[in-house]
Amino acid sequence: MTDQFWMDKALQLASRAEQAGEVPVGAVIVKDGRLIAEGYNQMISLNDPSAHAEMQAVRQAGQYLQNYRLSDCTLYVTLEPCSMCAGMLVHSRLARLVFGASDYKTGAAGSIMNLVQHPQLNHQLEVTGGVMAEQCAASLSAFFQRRRREKKAAKQPAAKPAAGNATGGSGDPEVPDDPA
Repeated sequence: MTDQFWMDKALQLASRAEQAGEVPVGAVIVKDGRLIAEGYNQMISLNDPSAHAEMQAVRQAGQYLQNYRLSDCTLYVTLEPCSMCAGMLVHSRLARLVFGASDYKTGAAGSIMNLVQHPQLNHQLEVTGGVMAEQCAASLSAFFQRRRREKKAAKQPAAKPAAGNATGGSGDPEVPDDPA
C-alpha cells in the first residue's frame, strides 16, 4: 500500500474530527503493511489539550502492541505534528513519520523546528512531508474559513426585515389607510 493510500485513510479520520466540531486532523499507524491504530483530534470533546490525532493513534497503537515502543511503525497524519506530538513520537521510537500539510505556526517536523530529527536526541525518525499536501491543507483551510464566517455572523446584529414586511419596506412602521 502506498503513502497516498494511508494518507487518504487519515483524511477520512480528519473528516470525522470536523463532523465533531474539531480541527480536522486525522492519523493512522501502520506496521508491516497493516493498520494497527487510528486517531483524530478530540481536544474539545474530551476537554483534553493533549488529545491530538497523533496522540490518540499512538496511545491506541501502544495498547494494540502491548508496548510503548512503536519500532517498525509508520504514522500518517494530515498535519505536521506540533512540538508536544513530535516529542511523543521520539519517545515512542516510531520509525517513520509521513505528514500531509506543513504547519508554519507550530510544526515541529521541519517547519519551525525539527524535533523528530534533532541530532542531540536519542532517536530520530525518518520523515516524509507533503504527501497529499494540497488535499490536507484544503481541508484545514475550509474548516477555518467556515469557522471565521460563523464567528463573524454571530457578531452581526439581527438583520432588518425585508421589504414588504410589517415595516412596509421603508423601515418605518406601516400606517393603516385613513378611512375618512
